[in-house]
Amino acid sequence: MNFIARKKERQQLDRLLQSKSAEFFAIYGRRRVGKTFLIREHFKKEICFELTGLQQGKLNEQLAYFQEELERRTRADQTVAPSWSEAFKQLRQHLEKLRSKKKRVIFLDEIPWLDSHRSGFKKALDHFWNTFLSRDSRYILIISGSAASWIVKNVINDKGGLHNRITAPPMRLEPFKLAEIEVYLKSNHVSLTRYDIITLAMVMGGIPMYLKDIEPGQPAAQAIKEICFSKQGRLQNEFSNLYGSLFDNPERHLDIVKELAKHPQGCTRTQLMKAYKSGGRLSRTLFELEEASFITVHEPFGGKRSGAVYRLTDEYSLFYLKWIEGKGMAGQNGFFNTETSAWRAWSGYALEALAFKHIEQIQNALKIGGVQITAHSWAHRKNATWPEGAQIDLLIDRPDNSINLLEIKFSKSPFSITSSYAKNLRNKIGTFRGVTKTRKNLFLTFLTTHGVTENKYSKELVSNQITTDQLFQ
Repeated sequence: MNFIARKKERQQLDRLLQSKSAEFFAIYGRRRVGKTFLIREHFKKEICFELTGLQQGKLNEQLAYFQEELERRTRADQTVAPSWSEAFKQLRQHLEKLRSKKKRVIFLDEIPWLDSHRSGFKKALDHFWNTFLSRDSRYILIISGSAASWIVKNVINDKGGLHNRITAPPMRLEPFKLAEIEVYLKSNHVSLTRYDIITLAMVMGGIPMYLKDIEPGQPAAQAIKEICFSKQGRLQNEFSNLYGSLFDNPERHLDIVKELAKHPQGCTRTQLMKAYKSGGRLSRTLFELEEASFITVHEPFGGKRSGAVYRLTDEYSLFYLKWIEGKGMAGQNGFFNTETSAWRAWSGYALEALAFKHIEQIQNALKIGGVQITAHSWAHRKNATWPEGAQIDLLIDRPDNSINLLEIKFSKSPFSITSSYAKNLRNKIGTFRGVTKTRKNLFLTFLTTHGVTENKYSKELVSNQITTDQLFQ
């Protein structure tokens, strides 16, 4: 992975090196997003001890691995500690022998796996920090994990021994945005059109490890075929591994993800409760999925959080469930037949998910950058008062008495508004104004790959146009 795409994050890490105090820092994010690479590369001269937890490893296995790493660092034989308290005592003895006055980093990766059942890990780590590391301004303790909810619950918001131990704002490492994907691919000598880059993003998201497999000279279609549909492709079987590596009981998470995949416009909590009757377990599972960036919560326009809509916005999960799981060759053939209604529906929703992740770029394109806005999706199910249903892909509610109603279209050529579609658009605008009773200006805005063809309907209805090129800014 090239380092060029993490400028803001590296600036935050630089502040740790410049600090005149000991620092306790947490970084978390989904699997394959690049957490370990970022820390190793940025602190490659400062790391004096590093340990990665073993998935489903027992206490004795974790401690044996600790002993191996300590031997590597000390270049001397070490005994396997009987407990985490003794292990950290051994590490302290090693660190006390180091004489350099430069900053030193202790990096504990995949920390949720280190904290096995009744291991005493958290208590021992707290004691190690509180009695030793925190008293020496040279030390930076960095903890990392893909199980984001564990980091949030057990460290950032911990009510016990690790409460208030974090000294710097935690970093939730997000997938690359489109501009970063473009730079990253170019750094790997992969030169593609932005249409192809968006296609890749709709399939793989901005996950560096997935994008790493794209080879120079491969168009998006060929890369997707080899990476996603071939038996040797990384993403052929990544789905089950992905959730299994993050959650102890991934069946609950997979049930919700698969249910949300059936409802492109999302589900309310009430709808999910009817499907699963999970109660508190549902709350926890939704929280874990949201923290891991698999789902996004959209507050309803003009409503309260209680009416929030949960949407599956992890691009790879959407792609896998639509085209790979249980599909065989039919899925592969269906994906590459871009003229079907199934492909158009998937691509439209996948581009919607990308749009919600590029709100800042959309604001700038609309020349309202820096203005405090709220973004929503909106849908109306027909009733007696408003008998025609309506759905708006994305709406941006502005403080200047205006709302942008975005129509999002992914196509290989300029999008043309037909007579029937123009009627549908008029219905959307009228239904939205009637149902919401808003008195704000309503500006119909199109976000497309290649613009909107000029005709009498576009002149009548379209207030603003944005192309996907502007999402790369």
